[in-house]
Amino acid sequence: MTLRFNSIIALILLTITTAQGQKVDHKLEQKIKQEIAGFRGDIGIYVHQLKSNKIVAINADTIFPTASIVKVPILVGVFQKIAQGELKLEQPFSYSDKRTYGGSGLMQFYKDSAQTDLSTMISLMLTYSDNVTSIWLQELAGGGAAINPLMDQLGLTHTKVNSKTAGREKIWEEYGWGQTTPQEMAKLFTLIRNGAVVDARHSDKMYRYLKNQFYNGRSLSQLPAWVNTIAKTGSVDRARGEVVLVNAPSGDYVFCILTKNNQDASWTDKNESEELTRKLSSIIWNHFEPKHPFQSFKPIN
Repeated sequence: MTLRFNSIIALILLTITTAQGQKVDHKLEQKIKQEIAGFRGDIGIYVHQLKSNKIVAINADTIFPTASIVKVPILVGVFQKIAQGELKLEQPFSYSDKRTYGGSGLMQFYKDSAQTDLSTMISLMLTYSDNVTSIWLQELAGGGAAINPLMDQLGLTHTKVNSKTAGREKIWEEYGWGQTTPQEMAKLFTLIRNGAVVDARHSDKMYRYLKNQFYNGRSLSQLPAWVNTIAKTGSVDRARGEVVLVNAPSGDYVFCILTKNNQDASWTDKNESEELTRKLSSIIWNHFEPKHPFQSFKPIN
């Protein structure tokens, strides 16, 4: 199982051009460091303005739990199967209530034997972070045994599916469903944006699925509604994270904020990590877009 040749060439070129001329944005770095001082947990941040090739990297190579952000690598695994002709977006499936699983999502409320299709399952996984469809799609993608080598081929050596993956049981105990670093997850979004995952056609379709987010009360709430984004959040009690790529007027930028060992494990909009994520998203937008300042609103309960 390998990525397509054109995708590999695009990946190599993107890696070379990204590494060349990359500079630290010291002004933004200072703003972020001031904001995260005193955070009661571990935090990693990676920001990359693609046009200027400026970055901020704070614990960006540290491994964090993905929580539901692991659904992006699962998406890649599914589209690899689609490209190989083993799956089709219109392919029908029948839901069984034996697949019922708690947490976020809608499919757990489907009636037994309800009919669905692969495209709907992908949409539920990404838009509503549906756990039932995510576990199902992980199986259809071939599990971690198939998805993890794809991450390696993309140069994302720390991004892994741990759950139900042979040999990763001990790692699962530490990180849960999946693991990644802020830099690697931001890179995965950038690769999809640049058509370098599977191939340009399949990357385009993945991008379209990632646009629609039900959970838009964190970083996305701090961006103007007229700006296009792709995003994914992840949440467990003591780890919260989000990755966002913004099609901003002055040029696209991507950022990933991951936390772990958080003292605040609450599940409200006032959760310390979630409030910090909103503040950082606002800081990043207003830093890159001084001509388009956005006065963000408080979350609507």
